[in-house]
Amino acid sequence: MVACSVTKECQVAMPADLLWKVAFAGIDNSILLKACAGMIDSIDVEGDGGPGTVGIMKINPAMSDTRVLKTRVLTRDAAARVMRSEHVIVEGGKMAAVLKSQVTEKSVVPAGEGACVVKFTVEYECINGEQLPPEDEAKLINGYLGLIKKVEEYVIAHPDEVA
Repeated sequence: MVACSVTKECQVAMPADLLWKVAFAGIDNSILLKACAGMIDSIDVEGDGGPGTVGIMKINPAMSDTRVLKTRVLTRDAAARVMRSEHVIVEGGKMAAVLKSQVTEKSVVPAGEGACVVKFTVEYECINGEQLPPEDEAKLINGYLGLIKKVEEYVIAHPDEVA
C-alpha cells in the first residue's frame, strides 16, 4: 500500500479564533450548517469535541453522490488551532469505492488583523495501492476548502450572528 497526502492552504478574511470557533470547535455546528445550507443537511455530534468525538455529516443529494461522512476526532488542540480526524465511514460517492483510509489535519493560523490561513492536509490510502490521479486529489482537498469558503462568506454577510 502507498500512503499518500495532499495539502492546500487558503486565505480567509476572518480572525483565526473566530474561524476555529465556527468551523472546528466541534460542538456547535449551527453557523456551519447555515453557511452550507443546501450542501449539508445535518451534522450530529457524539462526544464533547475532544479525541474520540464522532461527527456524522449528511450531505445533500443535490450536491454529491456522497451521502454520509462519519469522522472521529483523533486530536484537537484549541490553543494551537490544529485538529486531526479520521473518516470511519463514507457512504456513497466515488471516493468511498476507492479509498481504504483517510485522515485530515486542519490548522488555522493568524495572518494579520481579521485574517487567517487554513491549511488542510488529507492523508489517504487507496484500495488499489496507488495514488489518486491529480484531478481526484484536487476534488478531495478542494471539497474541504470549499466548505471553509462558504463559512467565510456567511460570516462576512452575517457578522452579528457570530459575535
